[in-house]
Amino acid sequence: MGYLSPQGEIICILTCQQEDMEDYDGLGYRLRGMATHPEWRGRGIGSQLLTAAMAYLTERYADYLWCNARRVAYDFYLHLGFDFVSDEFEIPGIGPHRVMYLKLG
Repeated sequence: MGYLSPQGEIICILTCQQEDMEDYDGLGYRLRGMATHPEWRGRGIGSQLLTAAMAYLTERYADYLWCNARRVAYDFYLHLGFDFVSDEFEIPGIGPHRVMYLKLG
């Protein structure tokens, strides 16, 4: 999914794929990546796009969405209703992360 500027430029994107989490029931999707152009950050575009993705997945009977969230994005995901389901861990070359989970529906 993506969000375009009024000029038609991609300013926010995300990708999800069907991927269940071990020990979680139902149909799961993993948020694999998300990015907003630096000039457009802080305007709620990322929240709008992720909210649209959550609605889309719910319509397709997904039970939950999860991700490996970077430390700098914890508050963003918490604000949208995600919960932590792991301790912090390091992804080499990228930095600290935690698994976050959101029940859909």
